[in-house]
This record gives sequence, C-alpha cells and structure tokens, in this order.
Amino acid sequence: MRSSGYRILEVRLILGESMTKNYVVVGGSSGIGLGIVKQLASRGDQVVVYSRTIGGLEGVANVTHVVADVTHGDFDGSDLPESIDGLVYCPGSLNLKSFKSLKPEVFREDFEVNVVGAVKVIQAALPALKKSGNSSVVLFSTVAVGQGMFAHASIAASKGAVEGLTRTLAAELSPATRVNCVAPALTDTPLTKRFFSSEEKIAAMGEKYPLQRTGTIDDFVGVTDFLLGESSGWVTGQVIGVDGGMSTLRK
Repeated sequence: MRSSGYRILEVRLILGESMTKNYVVVGGSSGIGLGIVKQLASRGDQVVVYSRTIGGLEGVANVTHVVADVTHGDFDGSDLPESIDGLVYCPGSLNLKSFKSLKPEVFREDFEVNVVGAVKVIQAALPALKKSGNSSVVLFSTVAVGQGMFAHASIAASKGAVEGLTRTLAAELSPATRVNCVAPALTDTPLTKRFFSSEEKIAAMGEKYPLQRTGTIDDFVGVTDFLLGESSGWVTGQVIGVDGGMSTLRK
C-alpha cells in the first residue's frame, strides 16, 4: 500500500498538469511576440509559435516552433494543440509613405498580413479554442487608427479592420472565447529599429509622448498576459491603448 505521502505527490502532479495551459502565438519569434512567448513559457505553459524563422526562440523551453507564413496559401492548423487557452496574433507591417506614394498593392499586402492572416489562424483554431471552454484571443492594432497621422494610410486602414474584427469576434465567440485588441504607439522592436538608431532620435521621439518616452516590449508583455488570463475574465471586445498617453492626452 502506498503511503499518504505518495498520494499527496500524485495529487500535486495531477493538479500541476491541469494547470498547464496551451498557447499559440503567431509572429512570436521576434519583437513583442517573442517577449510574450518568453513570459508564457517561463511559467511552464506550452506555447506553439508560428513564424517564418526561429529568430530568438533558440533554446527557449516549452516552445514548439512551426515554420509558417500565414499570408500565403491556406492555414490548415494541423500543428495546433487540441485545446487552446489563448491565441495571440501579432505580425505587423510598417509601410510609412504619403498616400499619393502608396500603390494599391501595398494596401493589399498590409491587409493580408494584418487581417487575412489573423482570419485564417482564428478560423483554424476555433474548435480548439471552444474546447478550452474559457479561452482568449489577443490581436494587435495601432494608435494610428484613432489618431490621424501623416503617412499611416495603409497601416491605419488594415489595423482599423483588425479593430472591427475584434469587436465582431468578441460578439460571435462569447461566452466561451474572449477577444481583445492592443493598440501600441511607437515601440522599440526589430520592425521599428530605424527610429531607434541613435540616442538623439530616441530622445526626440520620446518627447512627443505625455509619458516622455517611447514603448518597450515589456510594456506589452504584461498587458497581453493580463488579457490572456483569468484576471481579465470580464473583459472582451476592447481595444486597449498602450501608447504613452498619445491617443487621449495633450500636454
């Protein structure tokens, strides 16, 4: 007969397994996505990452990397977990040109990356999200949707569609799945590295914000983690600005 100590150990193991969550992060090998993946994986949760390259994921525990470009062809979801507790879609684009310089092809490309790619992944993941029974989807927009900004026509158009998709899916997928969106302002990532090439540029950009600095990856990790977790269990259909106050404040 096993001692009570063994029984306690078994209970702890069972509880530990049940507490492990499954996440999917698209675009999780660099930038904000990579920061989110590292946060989730550090707790022992299992994370499946879809991206074109392995990037900064080398050696990160609890992560399965799937090479994929969701903007091309179909997304069959064959590598998705059986049950998904949270899905984050964070690929982005940054075509900053005046409207007269933007060809229609650029608008199409941005729409494919930001909207159509998200649609493909979420549709493929619907059965697994539903199976979880209490899942969360987090999408990414931009402060430029709510603030008219020079040279942001293409990205603002596609990210505006992301915000509309967020609210529609939040209505359609409730109550089993919550859907929210994070809207950043300028953040120091590989995509925006040209804006952070010198201390002078960094200081000049920071002065434009009420909080007197531009964003960092860590600014988004905590917010996304909150939206994925149970602490945000009564939050859905929201677009949350993480933008140093740019969208609402003037100094």
